[in-house]
Amino acid sequence: MKIAYVHKSSLIDYPGRISAVVFTIGCTFRCPYCHNPELVVHASGMTPIPDTEVLSFLEKRKGKLDAVVLSGGEPTMQPGLQGFMKKVKAMGFLVKLDTNGSRPEVLERVIAGGLADYVAMDIKAPPRKYATASGTLVDISRVHRSIEIIMHGRVPYEFRTTFVPSLHEPEDIVEIARMIEGANVYAIQRFVPSKHIDRAFMHLRSPEEEELVELAETCGRWVGRCLVR
Repeated sequence: MKIAYVHKSSLIDYPGRISAVVFTIGCTFRCPYCHNPELVVHASGMTPIPDTEVLSFLEKRKGKLDAVVLSGGEPTMQPGLQGFMKKVKAMGFLVKLDTNGSRPEVLERVIAGGLADYVAMDIKAPPRKYATASGTLVDISRVHRSIEIIMHGRVPYEFRTTFVPSLHEPEDIVEIARMIEGANVYAIQRFVPSKHIDRAFMHLRSPEEEELVELAETCGRWVGRCLVR
């Protein structure tokens, strides 16, 4: 595992649980609005934290943390992912995996192996806009396959999309909701300018809360629950 850093305590990354968040180095996408650019564009220059150091920290946090979230970057590109997840599970922690769905074969092994207790998958855009939103050419069939694996698995999950005003129209979000029809949870995330791969996104406005709430109500026709973050 190539681990960049650990956020030691979070109340928002695992639903209803106190978690630590482990951020991995590198990603299969280059989303221009990514708010963790240091994990993507500067990945080759980062010195990873040894797995043993992270596991030692988690050992000391038993009884204080409920869960560990594996985020990034893109965790499924890490060769040691499954072994690391097994070790974390053996400590008694719940494990959540954040993914962009680009590697369905890894996702399938993780779910089939009982290594994840929760999965959150980002859906960047409707298929026709995926290359623009992800910053790279994407085999959309792999994204659809990941959606299928998650929805037919037995692990609690959510899908989520960050609504970026310069990239998305409301009808794009509706199209995504229809693409995942029958999903348990779909979260529409509010874009907030911060640090990004493309610095032009630092100057965008955040979408209005009312606009997203109205959009969530519309999308609720196709999914079990649609919420705004």
